[in-house]
Amino acid sequence: MHFARETRAAVADGTVTMTFRLWSRPQVKVGGRYETAGVTIEVDEMELVPFSTVTKAEARRSGHPDREALRAITAHAGPVTDDTLVYRIAFHVVD
Repeated sequence: MHFARETRAAVADGTVTMTFRLWSRPQVKVGGRYETAGVTIEVDEMELVPFSTVTKAEARRSGHPDREALRAITAHAGPVTDDTLVYRIAFHVVD
């Protein structure tokens, strides 16, 4: 799983523990381990949700100050409206 340059250090130090992806199908699986940002992360949860359900706390947990900043980075793969389905993925760094 790849992360924007701005969030890689926070992923590596365990500050960022959630990401949102605009995928046509899942690219990771719960329990899967993935090398990224110089560390290994393990996916704890994954759910397909409308963007409108993303909370400010989840946006911050993903390394963004608010939903609109998260929407902008998520939209690199296509437009994101409140009805757009995105994958909400929770993960942790594996020691």
